[in-house]
Amino acid sequence: MRFGPAGIPNSSPKKDTLTGLKTVKDLGLDAMELEFVYGVRMSESTALKVRDLAKELDIKLSAHAPYYINLNAQEKVKIERSIKNLVDSAKIAYYAGAESVVFHPGWYMRKPKETAYRNVKENLKKALQIIQDNGWNVILRPETMDSLQKFGDLDEVIRLSQELENVLPCIDFAHLRYRYQRNDVEFFRKVLEKIENELGKEALKNMHIHISGIKLDKHGTHINLNESDIPWQEILKLLKEFNVDGIIISESPNLEEDALMLKKYWEKL
Repeated sequence: MRFGPAGIPNSSPKKDTLTGLKTVKDLGLDAMELEFVYGVRMSESTALKVRDLAKELDIKLSAHAPYYINLNAQEKVKIERSIKNLVDSAKIAYYAGAESVVFHPGWYMRKPKETAYRNVKENLKKALQIIQDNGWNVILRPETMDSLQKFGDLDEVIRLSQELENVLPCIDFAHLRYRYQRNDVEFFRKVLEKIENELGKEALKNMHIHISGIKLDKHGTHINLNESDIPWQEILKLLKEFNVDGIIISESPNLEEDALMLKKYWEKL
C-alpha cells in the first residue's frame, strides 16, 4: 500500500509539483495525488519532468480532475466542458505517469437517479473514447460523494465500473461516512465486501482511497483524523484483512501529517 497527500505537502519549501515530490520522498511517503481541481494548468513538458522525477523517487502518482464536472448537466455546453475537463486531466495525468484520474461525476439536478445514471454513463463513455483514441492509458475513477444531491453513491460508482472499461471507483471513506450517516466498523466492512463481490478481488488489489475526517455540517468539511470521529485505525485493519492494495491519499487539512500517521499505523499491522 502506498500513502501520500492530496497535492503538494504543506511543508514543501516551494509550492510546485517537482519540489512537492521531493518533499514527499523526504517525508518517507510514496504516493501523491496531482490536484487539477481548479483547472488543468500543467503543461505537457512539465508533466514529463514530473513523470521522470516520480519514477526516480519511486512515488506513485494519481490525479484529481477539476471540480467543474457535471456529466448530468442540463446545458450542452456544460456537458462538453465537463468531458473536456476529464479528457484534459487524463492527457496530462498520462504524460505525468499517473495511473488514475479521480473525478466528481456530477449532480442529480432533481432528475430520477436512473435518468442521471444513464446521462453520466453516456457522457463518461464519450470521454473514455477520446482518451482511448489518443492512447492515454489511465483509469478514470468516479468518487463516492458526500451529499445526497451529488451523483456518486457506492452502488453508482460500482455499476459504472462494471459497465465501462478502464473505470474503477475512488472510495472516499469520509464521504461514505457523511452520505450514509454510518460510522461503525460493520458498515465499512460491508463496503469492502460489496466491492469484492461485485468487482472481484482484483479490484481490491487496485484501489484508490481517500481518507480524512469530516464534519457533519452542511458542507461536509474535511478535518484532521484526530479531530474527527471516523474510525481510521479500524478501517486500516479492514483494508489489511481484505488484502487491499493501491494508494491511500490523505485529504485532511494537515495533508502529510495524517498521511504519515496512516502509513506508520499500517506498517504496524
